[in-house]
Amino acid sequence: MRTLVWRRLDEPGMEIVRFDGPDRAEGTQIGSAYELRWRLEGSSLELEVVGGRRETVELGDADFFDVLNSPYFNSLPVWRDDLLAAAVTRDYTMRFVVVPDLTTSLSAQEYEPLDAHTIRFRSASFEADIEFDADGFVTLYHGYLERIT
Repeated sequence: MRTLVWRRLDEPGMEIVRFDGPDRAEGTQIGSAYELRWRLEGSSLELEVVGGRRETVELGDADFFDVLNSPYFNSLPVWRDDLLAAAVTRDYTMRFVVVPDLTTSLSAQEYEPLDAHTIRFRSASFEADIEFDADGFVTLYHGYLERIT
């Protein structure tokens, strides 16, 4: 079991994730006005806003889940598809979960490797550079969050 912790740079918040594979993980995300607990088991994602809503979301025909404010989910395509070594731009369809209301939608996302540690992430009009460690996990999401463990 591996544990990673990230903190927000743009506002108060953090996330801790424990995992033993790309499709088995659990995390707690703390925002300025909510606490989210989630568990990923294969193609199913259970989410609970503490004191609020619960949802179970199925992956369906999407490539990956993406949970707002969670760098773990940005790591999954890089980790699974070894994008930094492959150095090939990839397009994905993500099952995107908005936090804290837990609404979902499909999101087209592009991951473009820039060098051995950096991916340019694009989704709609949003673009950001994200740095990863050698294992494919987010270390720095420029202007947004950084890993602290």
